[in-house]
Amino acid sequence: MAIGLNLPRADVGRRDLAAPVRHVDWVLYLLVTSMSVFGSVMIYSATKGPDTADTYFLFRQLLFVLLGTGLMTAVALLDYRVLRDFAWPIYGVALFLLLAVLSPLGSESKGAQAWFSLAGFQLQPSELTKLAVIIALAALLESFRGEVSLSRLGQALGVVGAPMLLILLQNDLGTVLVFAAITMGMLLVGGVRGRHIALLAIAALTLTVGVLTSDVLADYQKARLTTFIEGDSSDDPSAAADTFNVRQAQTAIANGGVAGQGLFEGQQTQLAFVPEQQTDFIFTVPAEELGFLGAATVLALYGVIVWRIWRTAQLARDTFGTLVCVGVLSMFVFQIFQNVGMAMGIMPVTGLPLPFMSYGGSSTLASFAAMGLVLSVHMHRFR
Repeated sequence: MAIGLNLPRADVGRRDLAAPVRHVDWVLYLLVTSMSVFGSVMIYSATKGPDTADTYFLFRQLLFVLLGTGLMTAVALLDYRVLRDFAWPIYGVALFLLLAVLSPLGSESKGAQAWFSLAGFQLQPSELTKLAVIIALAALLESFRGEVSLSRLGQALGVVGAPMLLILLQNDLGTVLVFAAITMGMLLVGGVRGRHIALLAIAALTLTVGVLTSDVLADYQKARLTTFIEGDSSDDPSAAADTFNVRQAQTAIANGGVAGQGLFEGQQTQLAFVPEQQTDFIFTVPAEELGFLGAATVLALYGVIVWRIWRTAQLARDTFGTLVCVGVLSMFVFQIFQNVGMAMGIMPVTGLPLPFMSYGGSSTLASFAAMGLVLSVHMHRFR
């Protein structure tokens, strides 16, 4: 008499290759978290002082890194395609915050009214708006299915133009340039014709020249954008201040030599000769204290991060995922190039942070959230 056994099916124990958690890009995840911890050490070196061990900036940045890591993980676990359904509400909230920060609710710092002050912390809506625009523009371009006529191109430019105008009213020129880079990168991949891209580039160049030669910008704003060209020849006090900052940054980089002066031993850094070193000029810390080898390693690690993002864009299962990754890629590449170039004196002083290294809560959280989007695309590429 046969005894019926409830034997398990052969496929019960089989690995579910479609499970998102099995496809985490651990290389990208660990690189981002490691760079953030390294950046916190560099911030500590830039702010501890020559005779003290002030840990104020260090502990705050580590808090931002901890919160950012949790945010990145949460976003990665979320199916990025859900965001496509909520793209326009997210975009609307971002525009509302940009409008609100221009009201008496916003606070001004260093000539820009771009922050909300909350319980000792500052929230910069424009940083979060970068992600909202990437999601909205990706959803819009995907809906065009590669057929981007002039009218559709106008719609895409309108999506980006509205927040750019509001951020320009905040006197935050650097972030406006980031939005321009995001737009160009996503349009190139989103099906916009080459001749339309060329016309956009010509229009952008013409507009830039027109703005710089008009009264739209204040003198100090023009000076910041042209200091790297004019050098010490400008008589504008703002230009002189920016030139001084760049000269100090260049000196710090030159002092590093090949192997550097040693961690926490950089003369320019420890004597606080480089203004805004924990934010705008953070790259000068590894360059001076760890030398060419350290600075080159930092840039190489950024290169690996950029490659992993590009790889994820290629592996994405849909156009929306590809476009999201391209938007994040464009944002990071431009900010890295601009920040490092600013420290070296080959790019204008715009105040853009170096991702995962510069001090700042809003920029750190936005960078982690952006990386969470990329990780989500990678994790959900099979289902």
